[in-house]
Amino acid sequence: MKTVPTTPTARATAAEPPARFRDLLASEWLKLRSLRSTAWAYVIGTLVVVGFTVGATYDRYRYWNENGPVDRTDFVADGIALMYAYTTNAGLIMMLAAGAIGAVAITGEYSTGLIRTTFAAVPARRSVMAAKVCVLTAVMTVFGAVVAVLSFWLSQAILARHDAGVSLADPGALRVFVASTLLAPVCGLGGLALGAVLRHGGATMVTVVVVLLVAPLVFSEDRHWAAVVNHALPSSAWLRLVDMRYDPESGIPFPWTVPGAWTVFALWALGAAAVATLAPHRRDQ
Repeated sequence: MKTVPTTPTARATAAEPPARFRDLLASEWLKLRSLRSTAWAYVIGTLVVVGFTVGATYDRYRYWNENGPVDRTDFVADGIALMYAYTTNAGLIMMLAAGAIGAVAITGEYSTGLIRTTFAAVPARRSVMAAKVCVLTAVMTVFGAVVAVLSFWLSQAILARHDAGVSLADPGALRVFVASTLLAPVCGLGGLALGAVLRHGGATMVTVVVVLLVAPLVFSEDRHWAAVVNHALPSSAWLRLVDMRYDPESGIPFPWTVPGAWTVFALWALGAAAVATLAPHRRDQ
């Protein structure tokens, strides 16, 4: 019996094209939006930050008549009204909330193992992390803007009952608004970078608190080297930008400038984005 050799027909399979960056953006947006803890963090963070601002402003409004006429006259002229547009306590809460949201955006994937699936589907890890950075930056900027608008509008509406409120057209008001808006994405990117390096939720959260909240208390401005470290922190930069009463000639040992504070904001955002993008490259997951 003669057998006729046959050659198997190769099935033509087209190579799957690499994922487009806009597809990665859509994927990261879906992952961020699907986290219930993140949605609650936005809601609770907004209520707490705005609540701190409104509470402090109402307290000043309630005891307004206990101040002398000179103090009431200088309230707006000295920029005190803008201090109630976004109080220091509200800023601290925003830094903590934004840092936590940024950390969860990456540590949540490490804890569930989803990061392995993501990198297996898209081996270009830098592209994945770059998309995550872009999505987080956009979302946190919108989040920061919403909170800043509510805080500014409500606080100045309360003060306006005593003709002490200001608008965005007043000197320094726009700077306070923009700085308070950008505080959220800067701290959010910081949390993302720390999470990409540490890859553990608990360790990342502790580090976020230490870097954003504790370090400014440790490095005082009494000595030059400590002042340099203090000024390089995002919390100190934000305080410099929103402080309309800052006087570099009032005997401050090591004063710094508004452009210097904006530079710190920019370097923190760019540095955190670079660390978050490059950290997972060639690392075992």
